[in-house]
Amino acid sequence: MKYRKTRLTLSGRLSTKTIAFISVFAAFHTTLYLISPPILWRNWAIYLAPIEGIVLGPWAGFSSALIGSTIGRIIVPTPLWMFGIFSEPLSVMVAAFLVRGAWKKVLAIQVVFFGAYFACSMGRSLPFWPLMDAVIAACLVFPAAKLSKNIFDEKAYLLPASLAIVSFITVATDGLARVFLLIPAGLYTILGMTPAMVLAAFIGGGIDSFIEDTLVVVVSLFVGVPIVLTLRKLLSINKPLS
Repeated sequence: MKYRKTRLTLSGRLSTKTIAFISVFAAFHTTLYLISPPILWRNWAIYLAPIEGIVLGPWAGFSSALIGSTIGRIIVPTPLWMFGIFSEPLSVMVAAFLVRGAWKKVLAIQVVFFGAYFACSMGRSLPFWPLMDAVIAACLVFPAAKLSKNIFDEKAYLLPASLAIVSFITVATDGLARVFLLIPAGLYTILGMTPAMVLAAFIGGGIDSFIEDTLVVVVSLFVGVPIVLTLRKLLSINKPLS
């Protein structure tokens, strides 16, 4: 009886609509990774992450981003594959949690990352300013969770502000997750990076992150808002799919 109930629950969650949306967003995620020019630190999939989380929800969004980021790196391999495969699904989940109002889960993720960073001697030796966007994002988690509840409501005039703040926290958390892998998780030693190389990468990545933060917010306002409004009107999506 218990097995049957579990199977029915999973079947209910894996609706045709949800599977279709996971597939479509995973394809978009892969495509954006493949066409990204090597200009800034991260690939263009970060522009999709907020919408991916808002529409799909926590587990479906995580699954979509994981599938898309993995397929992209199988097609075009990179020695830094682990950064995107870890941070991109996580950032999508963060966006979904914010829309669900689960701000404590988002804050818990950030506390773990910051705690691990400052517990690491390498982290304490680096300048703090490249992490300022992540600090600001952490301060905005609670108000973002309260404000973003209107994303699927009829109050369209609040949608731009909601989407902008969710997008900023999403991309800032993505960057913090990459820092977590590089420094507290010790990937810099596996990659053979000296302290001087870590410092250069940390400062360069911080500068790129500030630029990408701005770009993600701008894209969310001019592209993300019309997408959410279209999905809300044409497909009658009034809440995340998971």
